[in-house]
Amino acid sequence: MNIILLGAPGAGKGTQASRISDAYALPHISTGDIFRENIKNETEIGLLAKSYIDKGQLVPDEVTCKIVENRIVKPDCEKGYMLDGFPRTIAQAEALDKVAKIDLVINMDVDFALIMDRLCGRRVCKDCGESYHVTTLNGATTCSRCGGELYQRKDDNPETVESRLAVYSQQTAPLIEYYKAKGLLFNVLSNGTPEETFEMIAKKLDSFSK
Repeated sequence: MNIILLGAPGAGKGTQASRISDAYALPHISTGDIFRENIKNETEIGLLAKSYIDKGQLVPDEVTCKIVENRIVKPDCEKGYMLDGFPRTIAQAEALDKVAKIDLVINMDVDFALIMDRLCGRRVCKDCGESYHVTTLNGATTCSRCGGELYQRKDDNPETVESRLAVYSQQTAPLIEYYKAKGLLFNVLSNGTPEETFEMIAKKLDSFSK
């Protein structure tokens, strides 16, 4: 089963992707993770991606599509995979159609005001990548999971978040109609807790796989 997770930045795709991957043994393919690894290693692609990400813009399609295409042909994807953060544009979706068969598209629908609060209050562990929100940290500055230092990502500020949401609305939101027209879209209202959201997704995946 090949799945796509759609949703604006801060909709909780990463959290749900981890749960789905564990529950259904699907490789979690996150373009964000791939780019962050390249940025950390200061590769040519990483530096190029960083120049766009820091401005709240999307990485060019030709770069992103090639990375994803190379990833989904690896052995661990033979029985299915889950794409998180790709495709982000109609052009990327059309490119994906040429190299893959998608079975289900899960769209995580969240109010933009809630996303702004989630992202601007997010703190991330420098070591393991675990995410927290300032409202639950009670002043803590280290990760409860590994003890690593918590920090605020440079793009988690009101100006950049607003820019990212504007880019999403203009370029990525049309994918909802694209996949709806193909009969592949499953819309999930994700304003609640991660547990509530996953319960709705799991019911769909269980019925889909029968």
